[in-house]
Amino acid sequence: MKSLKRLSFWNFGGMYFFYFMVWALILTFLPYWLSGPAHLDSGSSGLVFSTMAFVALILEPIYGVIQDKLGLKKYLFGFVVLCLLFVGPFVRFAFIPLLHINTLFGTLVGGAYLSLCLNGGVGVIESYIERSSRANHFEYGHVRLFGSLAGGTAAFIGGLMYVRNPFSVFWASTCSAILLGVLLWAVRVKKLDYEKTQSSDDESAYVNKEHIFKVFKQKSFWGLCLLIIGSACMYDVFDQQFPNYFASFFTHKAEGESFFSRVASVQTFLEAGFMVITPWFVNKIGAKKGLILYGLILFVRVLGSAFLTDIWMLTFWRLLASLEMPLMLVSIMKYITGVFDVRLSATVYMLGFNFAKQIGVTIFSTLMGNLYVAIGFHNSYIILAIMIVAFVLAGASLMKNDKSPKKNIGKVAVQHEI
Repeated sequence: MKSLKRLSFWNFGGMYFFYFMVWALILTFLPYWLSGPAHLDSGSSGLVFSTMAFVALILEPIYGVIQDKLGLKKYLFGFVVLCLLFVGPFVRFAFIPLLHINTLFGTLVGGAYLSLCLNGGVGVIESYIERSSRANHFEYGHVRLFGSLAGGTAAFIGGLMYVRNPFSVFWASTCSAILLGVLLWAVRVKKLDYEKTQSSDDESAYVNKEHIFKVFKQKSFWGLCLLIIGSACMYDVFDQQFPNYFASFFTHKAEGESFFSRVASVQTFLEAGFMVITPWFVNKIGAKKGLILYGLILFVRVLGSAFLTDIWMLTFWRLLASLEMPLMLVSIMKYITGVFDVRLSATVYMLGFNFAKQIGVTIFSTLMGNLYVAIGFHNSYIILAIMIVAFVLAGASLMKNDKSPKKNIGKVAVQHEI
């Protein structure tokens, strides 16, 4: 049994690695590719990313309900892998011709397709592997660290590939998808049977409109949405322009960009290291406190970037993010499974985390972009820090404490293999 558990752990770790290898390769180099080989201006490039975000907003509620109904069946995960498999051919033989035919149509189709793989698809992978980790009795945070390792690896090898051939990163994504598909086919997970004192409904039958709408009546759900807007959303908003802010303190911008890329790589590998101990830490303090701590660290990082702007202090603020991501990734999953019905974990994750985050990013990206132009980075970061602490505290006040991990384990029993 121990050997099977160990094999399962490495199998899921490999799945995370190869998925986030694709994620990092595409999202890191897509902006350069759009302005380079695709010959798109900033407006058209922005439309690609906006389309990716908009399609994700449509997909996430649908994906969440479907995945909860499927439980640990692999069909939806397999669909995402199938989309990833054709990333290389799509970009090389379809995306470019579509852009030549009609730029607007090409950007919309390209953004929608990439969203199937990335912005929308990531929630499927995260929720499926989290549920599988509970079925196989290992910590989700430990297997999630392989995603961080993939990000660091992609940043290192992707730059070398892109310089030689801009299309190579997309073909490398297709190769990663093949390996991901093999691991998905090989994995064997056990179904979870949730012990309910008042209901014997199976997992699929439980996922219906009545039970989903009950989620929206819980204050903890809306509190979680507010906290995510103040933390995970603001994390992305802050990071969008921070590289430019960082590079502005160097005499030559290119020197600052090069230095920042090395700092970002170090941060990614530190993040993977902290992921090892974060599950133990979150189990000690509780998932709600973990999410609050995540928001407060972000608050300190943003405020510190406004006032302490020596190069090495700015480097420290960036490296501090290596604590934030493990806290967020581990705490959000533990909070959802500790407070909400675990049979709806994918739906709650897609809506309470991904959907809320995408809405927040859409709104606050534009707001902060205008503030940077109007009042500069220093004053904008002060305002951003105030918004972070306001959203985090407001959300935390509505969220109830999560259950003890020991109590939650008792709700889960193993039935049979798929």
